[in-house]
Amino acid sequence: MDGEILDPDGARERLRAWKGRIDKLAADTQAMSERLRAVRISAADPGGLAEVVVDSTGALVDLRLTDRIQRVAPNLVAQAVMTALGAARATLAERSREVIAETMGPDSAAGRAIADSVGRSLGEPRARAARPDDDEDFDLGSQLGRG
Repeated sequence: MDGEILDPDGARERLRAWKGRIDKLAADTQAMSERLRAVRISAADPGGLAEVVVDSTGALVDLRLTDRIQRVAPNLVAQAVMTALGAARATLAERSREVIAETMGPDSAAGRAIADSVGRSLGEPRARAARPDDDEDFDLGSQLGRG
């Protein structure tokens, strides 16, 4: 569009297309949010001492200890709980990425940004940076600045 002025009909059509993309992004984000809130993940430590359940935020919502804990030192029980919790959170991060890709699309910059945020909140060491050039192809700022 380098310096050319849009005719009113062209501007309206472009605005309608942009609004359609925004409406779809909002609907996809709502669906993703609902699906993510419903996620629960359970995991057990390899020694069979503890099983944990985490909710969609990675918070511990249930803990089951087997009777085997009576035969091991308390620090090993604590380690088993922490191991199971780490495994549950890693599985949660992966499941969250799957839900985000299914609802937002695998190439969505917004989806990648959300997945990165989820990964960081669950303690993943390094989340990928979202590429800003993907699904936000309409730059409102540059359009408003023209006149």
